[in-house]
Amino acid sequence: MTAPTPKPGSVALITGGTGGFGRALATKLKALDITVVLADLDSERNRQVADELGCPFVVLDVADRAANAAVVAQVEADHGRLDAAFLNAGIAGKSRQALDVDEFLKVVDVDLFGVVYGTEAALPALRRAGGGSIVVTASLAGLAPLATDPGYSVAKGGAITFVRSMAARVIDENITMTAICPGFADTAIIDGIRQTFIDNNFPILSAEEVADAMIAAWTSGEPGAAYIVQPGIGAVPYKFKGVPAAKTPTGETAGVPGALQPGSAT
Repeated sequence: MTAPTPKPGSVALITGGTGGFGRALATKLKALDITVVLADLDSERNRQVADELGCPFVVLDVADRAANAAVVAQVEADHGRLDAAFLNAGIAGKSRQALDVDEFLKVVDVDLFGVVYGTEAALPALRRAGGGSIVVTASLAGLAPLATDPGYSVAKGGAITFVRSMAARVIDENITMTAICPGFADTAIIDGIRQTFIDNNFPILSAEEVADAMIAAWTSGEPGAAYIVQPGIGAVPYKFKGVPAAKTPTGETAGVPGALQPGSAT
């Protein structure tokens, strides 16, 4: 996936902005003269990261629906517009054997509903800007589920499906939605299993590689695409298999009724 340069002066919001992907992305965007607002949980460490990067910081728990709307409103008030929303915040489960339902629900709240709430908040601002982009940080686990983390797999798979569904609804408004699906990457989320990769000489992605894919998704992503990002192959769109079409009693292929198509008034 090749990436034209984002328009200088654009405004981008990154949720989970002080984590590994967020920091790498912010650094690259600032070098392109993009105004970058970092949104994350309120902590001295997160504020310090934003200060070191020279980015405005806003407090956000992405699982709080109202807080997402408030943050986007603040971005517009402070910077006049929003051109790209990188819905990047995410957590993983820690229970490797037993099913911890409380943990499962917490992961889904952040990794799936955080994307839904972030999209709801960003869309009106993108419309006011004349269009823009929403890039969702999903995961390869959303396409190839992890037996060790069902909550993460469900949340990321749901986020990918949400992007594919929503993309068709907003493309006519000059808004592009895409998902990035990295494999194992060098961020804090793998800290508990990092030594396993080292011991087995398993290649892991750098945060910078993922950030490059996120920028490419913003500027040249195909609506509804889920881009796999893996060491040695770069970012490539996943080819989803179709499902068998319904057949009429006479054996003809039945098309989807127009009333069920995006943009239908019914």
